[in-house]
Amino acid sequence: MTADRVYNVLFLCTGNSARSILAESILNAEGKGRFKAYSAGSQPKGEVNPYALKELQAQGYPSTGFRSKGWDEFAEPGAPEMDFIFTVCDSAAGEACPVWIGHPMTAHWGVEDPAAVEGSEVDKGRAFAQAARFLKNRITAFRSLPLSSIDKLALETHLHQIGAMEGATLQPSKASR
Repeated sequence: MTADRVYNVLFLCTGNSARSILAESILNAEGKGRFKAYSAGSQPKGEVNPYALKELQAQGYPSTGFRSKGWDEFAEPGAPEMDFIFTVCDSAAGEACPVWIGHPMTAHWGVEDPAAVEGSEVDKGRAFAQAARFLKNRITAFRSLPLSSIDKLALETHLHQIGAMEGATLQPSKASR
């Protein structure tokens, strides 16, 4: 991996309506010029959760132009070749993924599903804020890795450690399978 290129990163979740959208927006903003983030789902809901967009807007991140889409889009000829693929929900981590062109590095960065939270508007908003914070912390740690000078095994170890940060939904030994 070289320092002068833009790395493509795909965030995967089942519905591609909340966590993967949050991560896509955060990395595109925080990693501008170094990373290009995308998101997709194994069973896309077809719409982006409005709480996700509201949280992105509240945090000052881009909140427009997102759509819920299937991961097959990124396995088709002509799709951007991914350097990294991160699953952000446990069900997507356990699913049979498409074969990715270029054999990207992968890791599981599971975060609780904020869209599953029931209760008041405040409860739902709090859940999305927490998910965004956990994802931003992982993205910040990822962005700080010396990608151009680290060997593949060390990089893989770091990616799995990032997935085990605060808010992780799976223990590292289960997530690395």
